[in-house]
Amino acid sequence: MSPLSIDSATPAITAALSQERSTRPAIDPLPPVTPSGDEAAADGNKATKEALVEPIQRINDVMRPRGLEFDISEQSARIITRVIDRETGDVIRQIPAEEVLLLAERLEELQGKLISLKA
Repeated sequence: MSPLSIDSATPAITAALSQERSTRPAIDPLPPVTPSGDEAAADGNKATKEALVEPIQRINDVMRPRGLEFDISEQSARIITRVIDRETGDVIRQIPAEEVLLLAERLEELQGKLISLKA
């Protein structure tokens, strides 16, 4: 296999690619889910659990026949995705896994207890 040759078109291609990246709009991440409406941020960027219930129900109406189901965890207010066997109804895969949800719950309980300011 021979090395790639660099010709006079290479700088132009590189410049075009970098210009495309700079003009492409940034993708905003999904707002984090808060457990209740009382704890929502004042700036309105955080989605509340109650605000997500109805859209998730509509998504589930469309996706359940295809074997996908979405839910909101009661403990951590995280969105859970499940792949369901359409014939038996068994859960094939859950993301995040139940073990990960339990670990996250324990870490939240320990938050603030890991670092002691007292010497």
